[in-house]
Amino acid sequence: MTTTGRTIPGGRRATLFAAGALAAAALIAGCGSSGNSSSAHTGSQSQAVLMTQHNATLGTLVSDGQGFTLYRFDQDTNNPSATHCTGSCATLWPPELTTGSGAPALKGIDSKLVGTVTRPDGSHQVTLNGWPLYRYTPDTKPGQTNGQGVDGTWFAATPTGDKAMPGGTAPTSPSTPPAMSGGGY
Repeated sequence: MTTTGRTIPGGRRATLFAAGALAAAALIAGCGSSGNSSSAHTGSQSQAVLMTQHNATLGTLVSDGQGFTLYRFDQDTNNPSATHCTGSCATLWPPELTTGSGAPALKGIDSKLVGTVTRPDGSHQVTLNGWPLYRYTPDTKPGQTNGQGVDGTWFAATPTGDKAMPGGTAPTSPSTPPAMSGGGY
């Protein structure tokens, strides 16, 4: 904002400067980010919706109210619930948020497994068996599962909060050695 040396009667220049400063501050606040982007895909939806859908390869999955697959992230924790996908991660993987005061609407999901976790920005992310839930931005149509297995850490969620796997088999944990046959050493 540029000011001139001319004085405006009644302190009007000060008023204009203050109004300009407030407008600039509002613009900066609106554009600024702490890196914890969590623009929810839920839009004006005040209450999250979780429902089940069948996938021919992965079995029964959890989706949002619009039919988009919901995912869990292995770098999060479920006990206690904690989210570690913020900033640019949350832009690619928007968290499933709820802004309503009530519990999410459920279709085919056990209500005892559903909760929320408070994100670093103060928003409330829906959890399933403690695991925070996310959408995947490249899933552009309901029912798509393009996020399945991304980076070996993202998996479609099952109705129990487990990782969806082809054929319904659970992945082996790196700390769990495969069963050996025979006598060994």
